[in-house]
Amino acid sequence: MGVHYAVGPVVAFAVLALLALFLRWAFGTGDSRRRPATPSDDGLLLRVATASSRESALALRAVLSDAGIRSTVRVPAPHRAEVLVFPEDAERARALAATFPGA
Repeated sequence: MGVHYAVGPVVAFAVLALLALFLRWAFGTGDSRRRPATPSDDGLLLRVATASSRESALALRAVLSDAGIRSTVRVPAPHRAEVLVFPEDAERARALAATFPGA
């Protein structure tokens, strides 16, 4: 008589476990290892300058901001920082970066 009370929850748990495994297989990515984003994947942004330090890149970013150019800084490695801008501002940003002593 006590076995009948245990069978129902065990069967329910087994069905849920099998359902979870099936859904993981059906909707999984197929690659269990996550791949980091490649350093060259900048999306819409273009690299206009590479600086030897984050501080130099931030100083250039301030100059670009004063000129009305939106930018961001990426630090892909130690002692290397890149300044990225949108394509429509790239030409003006490169001209300003060429006159900037830190880039």
